[in-house]
Amino acid sequence: MSTPFPFTAVVGQDDLRLALLLNAVSPSVGGVLVRGEKGTAKSTAVRALSALMPQVDVVAGCRFSCAPDAPDPACPDGPHEVGPGVSRPARMVELPVGASEDRLVGALDIERALAEGVKAFEPGLLADAHRGLLYVDEVNLLHDHLVDLLLDAAAMGASYVEREGVSVRHAARFLLVGTMNPEEGELRPQLLDRFGLTVEVAASREPDQRVEVVRRRLAYDDDPEGFATRWADEESAVRARIVAARELLPSVRLGDGALRQIAATCAAFEVDGMRADIVMARTATVLAAWAGRTDVLAEDVRQAALLALPHRRRRNPFDAPGLDEDKLDETLEEFGSGDDNGGADGSDGSDGSGDDDPDPDPDGPGGGQPPQDGPDDGSGDGDGDSSESSGEIPAQGKPSETESENGQAPSPGAAEQSPVRAAEPFRTKMLSVPGLGEGAAGRRSRARTEHGRTTGARRPRGALTKLHLAATVQAAAPHQRARGRSGPGLVVRRDDLRQATREGREGNLVLFVVDASGSMAARQRMSAVKGAVLSLLLDAYQRRDKVGLVTFRGSAAEVVLPPTSSVDAAATRLESLPTGGRTPLAAGLLRAHDVLRVERLRDPARRALVVLVTDGRATAGPEPVALAGRAARLFAADGVASVVVDCESGPVRLGLAGQLAGELGGAAVTLDELRADSIAGLVRDVQGDSRRAA
Repeated sequence: MSTPFPFTAVVGQDDLRLALLLNAVSPSVGGVLVRGEKGTAKSTAVRALSALMPQVDVVAGCRFSCAPDAPDPACPDGPHEVGPGVSRPARMVELPVGASEDRLVGALDIERALAEGVKAFEPGLLADAHRGLLYVDEVNLLHDHLVDLLLDAAAMGASYVEREGVSVRHAARFLLVGTMNPEEGELRPQLLDRFGLTVEVAASREPDQRVEVVRRRLAYDDDPEGFATRWADEESAVRARIVAARELLPSVRLGDGALRQIAATCAAFEVDGMRADIVMARTATVLAAWAGRTDVLAEDVRQAALLALPHRRRRNPFDAPGLDEDKLDETLEEFGSGDDNGGADGSDGSDGSGDDDPDPDPDGPGGGQPPQDGPDDGSGDGDGDSSESSGEIPAQGKPSETESENGQAPSPGAAEQSPVRAAEPFRTKMLSVPGLGEGAAGRRSRARTEHGRTTGARRPRGALTKLHLAATVQAAAPHQRARGRSGPGLVVRRDDLRQATREGREGNLVLFVVDASGSMAARQRMSAVKGAVLSLLLDAYQRRDKVGLVTFRGSAAEVVLPPTSSVDAAATRLESLPTGGRTPLAAGLLRAHDVLRVERLRDPARRALVVLVTDGRATAGPEPVALAGRAARLFAADGVASVVVDCESGPVRLGLAGQLAGELGGAAVTLDELRADSIAGLVRDVQGDSRRAA
């Protein structure tokens, strides 16, 4: 087994280390979700924590890690007698993104269950992680139903396996840690809420701190064991402090004053439900124990709020998580009490120590800073993709709304306008891909999935996951006499087993192809167009789609955002989108076709939906209309589902978008018809060529 990087040698990342240590003291805090850019020591810190976890006593031979002094009476390996056990290190179990449900919760031997009535159960990762640490890297990429199972087990402290009338339950209490890069997509708000604490991490912008990170990493890579030995004393001190905090925790007093501050803070920030209040109360209590105190102070409440509330403040996927610290301080001061309020000056936010002294400081500031050096990294919130600077606006005169009809291209400076803000998003009609797919689980188009309504049965193509009981019995029944059946049990062989086929919904690749040319450049019009695309992006987020964004203007098209699960990244690109120039419609379609071709090789099971946002004009290049028509027919030939959002406005309409939709083999909707509450029609499925679909 490789030597992990020492936890106390991690430079900076104070909030991350503190959140992990609080959960090590008391997993009832609810786990930690670590959000941050790549290369910020997220995984390193989590794996390093496992070496600090105190050893656990278990019943010898129990696959479910029962405690010898209080074994689980419902343990599948039980019953166990109370008595001495064996001591072993706490386990750290990693859940891979591609794990199956059976691998997570365990699997029943269906064949033995049917034939012998025996609950032959093979434990899963939840059983392995009991009384240890369960780590999910890239938790935002995990299938939603697996995240639901994982968080349910973490909340209830037990895992339940129900399959065809056979039920197994076992204890599953663990420290849950998930890491994610928001650029790759977000978790649903209801899943975010299930994590007790969240931490935003970013690389330090301080040169001295970055130098120390590199120095320590190189020293570790050269000699992992020697590096770990140099930090052994600090590791032992933190391990002892965790044990001491666990012993002190039952004696910590959470007074009425602190409870009132917690309730007032959650109310002031309009947090939904009561989970935030409970998590804050538990976190503040553990913070006091970590600091060696038996009373919860205002500084504990403040630190608990900074860890427990930011991810519960999001109202839609485009909101950045965060907390207004000035408002937090005002609330704590207003509802502070005289008996057990320790002041809310927020002085526990940073320790300001240098990063060369590895000594942990158990007597650090109230609220319990992590026992390691390193100043707060002070990094900003990352501008990401703030701007493609959009060229200059001419000093005199407003740019024309449309391109000149004489075919003369305007100069780049006069053709380009600065970005405009999107109009308020609205609820859209559902656009879906026709037919039955087999892509990743989602909420858009019909598909064969692991979860959904049962539609039939088939022979399993690998391990049996969802038994179709009636079909299995029907397959086994004719052979009972030939198999010498003599007792009440049904003689079942592997060839008799039938897998249930189920139909649910899949997520698609929604590729937006947006006309940003001069014909779309009227500010009010472009604001409405951006609002419509933003609405469709919000719909894509809710339906668990991947999204991509192609724009075209001037003389070329650009892939502004390659296909990704990060819908908020697409919204950011859209917000900074400038307009102007001629209309290279064919170039936009051809670029979108190339994007789909490449993505089809990467993820062949995910079907695509192309949303073309345009007024239908084509003016760039020779024979622009004919060339655009030929490009559109490529999509029809490939059977790609598409919809054209017609942005043409004014009393006189040319109907070019409708003609283009015919070439694509798709449908055309106006901006008004895109609204779910529009009276123009009911929910509109995107149809390919109706003759081809028939």
